[in-house]
Order: sequence, then C-alpha cells, then structure tokens
Amino acid sequence: MKLIRSLLVPLGVVLLLCFAGNAGAADGKRKIVFLAGAGSHGFGSHAHNAGCQLLAKALNEAMPDKLHTVVSRGWPSNASLLDGADTVVIYCDAGRLLNEHLAELDALMKKGAGLVCLHYTVDPGRKETMEKMRDWIGGCYEQHWSINPSWIAKFEKLSAHPVARGVKPFRIHDEWYCHMRFRENMEGVTPILSAVPPDSVRKRPDGPHSGNPAVRARMGMAEDVGWVYQRPDGARGFGFTGGHVHWNWAHNDFRKVVLNAIVWTARLEVPPNGVPSKQPTAADLIANQDSPMPGNWSAELIQRFIDDFNKPPEPAK
Repeated sequence: MKLIRSLLVPLGVVLLLCFAGNAGAADGKRKIVFLAGAGSHGFGSHAHNAGCQLLAKALNEAMPDKLHTVVSRGWPSNASLLDGADTVVIYCDAGRLLNEHLAELDALMKKGAGLVCLHYTVDPGRKETMEKMRDWIGGCYEQHWSINPSWIAKFEKLSAHPVARGVKPFRIHDEWYCHMRFRENMEGVTPILSAVPPDSVRKRPDGPHSGNPAVRARMGMAEDVGWVYQRPDGARGFGFTGGHVHWNWAHNDFRKVVLNAIVWTARLEVPPNGVPSKQPTAADLIANQDSPMPGNWSAELIQRFIDDFNKPPEPAK
C-alpha cells in the first residue's frame, strides 16, 4: 500500500502541472499574457513592468470568471507560457520584444491571438516588423513620417466602438506619438482616441522622431493615437501611443480605454459601462518599478497627481 501511495503522489503532481500549464483552455477563461520590457527612463516613465502589473491586477479583479492573466518580464524563458494565449499585451522600448521574437509572434497571430501594443512598442524601427504590425494591429510608428511629441491631448469626441464604452471625454498630458502609418485607406481600422496636437509640436526640425513636411502639412488636423483593428481572420488588435507617464494609469478614463481594448482583443464582450477598476493608490503606482524613487519624489506628491486627474468637472457658470 505504501508503495502504491508513493507512486500515486508524484503522478498526481505531474497531472496537476499538465493541467495548470493550460489553465485557460481547461477552465474556459481567456488567457491574457503581458510581456513587459525592461525599464529605461528612470522612475515614473516607461515603467513597463509596473504598468503591466497594474493592468493585469485590474483585469483579474474585474472579470475573474472570464479571464486570467500572466505577466512576464521580457520574453518568457519557458515558451509554454504563451501557449493558448487569447491576446498578448506588449509594453516595451522600440518594439524590441517584437523585433527579437517576430517568428514566435507570427505563429501566435496565425493561431488567432489578439495583440495590444502600448507606447514605444509601436515603433519597432524595422521594415519587416512594421509590415507585420500593420497586419496585426492596423498601424504603427514610422520614423521620418510619425513624430513623438509630449502634449496635452483633448479627447472631446469618442468612438461608438465597444472599446470606448464607459469612457468619458478627457484630456491628459503624455508623450502621444502621432501621424501613424496605418493600413491603406484605414481598411479594418477604427480610431478610438483622436485629438488635435498644438501647432508647436508640428514645427520641430526634421528628424526620425521630431518632424517632417507631411506632419507640418496637417496643422490643425486631428491625429489618431488609439485605434483598433479587426483582422480578416477575425482576430483583433489595438495600438495605443500613450503610456510614457506611469502616473497616467491612475486616470480613470485613460486606464479604462486600455482595459476595454485588452478585453476586446481577447474576443470578450466589453461591459456596457466598460471594464470597472479601482483607482490605483500612490503605493500601487510606486510598486514594481525598475528604478527607485528619488529623494525629490514622495507618495504624497504622487497622490496629488491622482487626485487632480479624477476631480469632478466644475459646474458651468
């Protein structure tokens, strides 16, 4: 009897690991995999891991019966982590995780996985990767065509698309890349967030990220900085050029539109009022960053940013 028990215990462990490795398929929940690049811009900027952790936590709390999330710092050393992914969220510098793993991502996309690319992820800088990105999410940053200014985007009119559910008009400062290179005639692409940049950001000298004649010819015109793409095979993509400023994840509408998009790309129904989530605290925003908090920052200062973001609008006089 002891011998039988000693054989059954390791067998049970093996079976448990096998089932756990494909939890999404076993329990019917959508599997969302976050791939976070290394930090690069110091405390509070390009905080890829911290941002992914915040978004993953919000999704797990909002829809625990519909999805589960996995967060990997960099490309997972165990490739099985990506098995069964319904959507992949990539948040990294210069599209590095795409450039370095284009074949693996292509295989996932061919299986119908969705793809979300946040901030600098949309600028891979390589022609082959850019072509794939337009196939996967409908658009990307193209150097000497697109620009990367910091400005206050005023989102006054929102799309009727499910990804905009529950999102109210808002304004926020970020490094909003704009003048993206989309698929020809915007085929399959639906803008979600569009705003008119100030003329000053279009007047910068020519360069791969600063300015060009095509940008200057669009003075006073709106630019799409968040968009969705419906692929011919039914799979879905989302591109979002904000996300340089880590504190912006505490803005309720900024956060909601990205949560909605992740859910939509996983082919889940976006709730009528959008994906609900708790407003992150200063402690939440400080956690999981790659850089320590400098002496001129404090939790109190960060909390003031949060409070200012979500003040109710003043009544009209």
